[in-house]
Amino acid sequence: MDIKWGEKFDKIFDKMMDSKLIHEGIVIIEDSSGQFYWKRGYGGKEVDTPLVLASVTKLFTTSCILILLEQGKLSLEDKISKYLDGKFINGLHIYKSNEYSYELTVSDVLYQVSGLPDYFEERKSGIKSKVIEQDFSFTFDELLNWTKRLKPHFAPRTKGKAFYADINFDLLGEIIEIVNGTTLSEAYQQFIFSPLKLENTYLPQSEDECIPRIYYKDKLLKRPKFICCCRASGGAISTAKELMIFIKAFFNGKLFDASIFDRLSTYHKLQITMGPISYGGGFMRISLGGFVMPFVGKGELLGHTGSTGTFAFYYPQKDLYMVGDMNQLANSALPIRFSLRLVMGVNKYIN
Repeated sequence: MDIKWGEKFDKIFDKMMDSKLIHEGIVIIEDSSGQFYWKRGYGGKEVDTPLVLASVTKLFTTSCILILLEQGKLSLEDKISKYLDGKFINGLHIYKSNEYSYELTVSDVLYQVSGLPDYFEERKSGIKSKVIEQDFSFTFDELLNWTKRLKPHFAPRTKGKAFYADINFDLLGEIIEIVNGTTLSEAYQQFIFSPLKLENTYLPQSEDECIPRIYYKDKLLKRPKFICCCRASGGAISTAKELMIFIKAFFNGKLFDASIFDRLSTYHKLQITMGPISYGGGFMRISLGGFVMPFVGKGELLGHTGSTGTFAFYYPQKDLYMVGDMNQLANSALPIRFSLRLVMGVNKYIN
């Protein structure tokens, strides 16, 4: 590692860790070969420290869907009603007096173009506020009921529309279990954890398992019941070291044929609260340069962030992977801001 560029990345990291919201952090940057490597920890966080992945878990769910697709066990054009009982989805999507629940496809929920509302972030649901105040369990039925009490934002596949909502991936998790004939945890183990030899990455089944605490501002929250129930949309635990192994496998074809990305790379701009993020077939895209970020550089970041401060991105233009965590629930933009600063460092200091 070149000392000069290492020092520059240290400065970027130290400046980000100066935020009053950040009490601990970890980041790893690596290329495909592993020859290009840089890491830093803060507040006692190391590469093997357990992390709540939050929505980065969605990449595991996406992997399972793509593997099942490759095996011919489902199609992206399948209606979700093919797998989910009508009693669950009836009334899920009613927009302007029209029922779209039975028209929703696997593709709609994978690409976040279903129009379904987000029970976690939308204020009317009160779920996020409740999580901050207390720990609690919930069922898939309750997720559906929370969603049914909110209004969809548009009809499925409305041109130019996309809306990020956890319920989309909760539905995918149920479909994976039905198609694969296993629990979601077993599907993750079968398709991802075992092939990649990930020993410290798991979907917790009990609050007695190791489930890290999460910061909300200065308050350290213990929420094992909630995290155990998040499952396909945000319940996995991992480490920065193993997350790096996974994100490389996700994009380089070790889990499924990487040529599928030609089909998945149709991106839709998400709601304004999601900033510069667009969504493809099960993963985020942040386009660099242009009007919004004129000084960042060219290309794109592909991967995912989580509401707890986690991130896992691939930067194809430099063949670099970046993973990390800042463990802060109060500002979901932190991992995006941090990732962009890292990209600025990459473009400035690495030819």
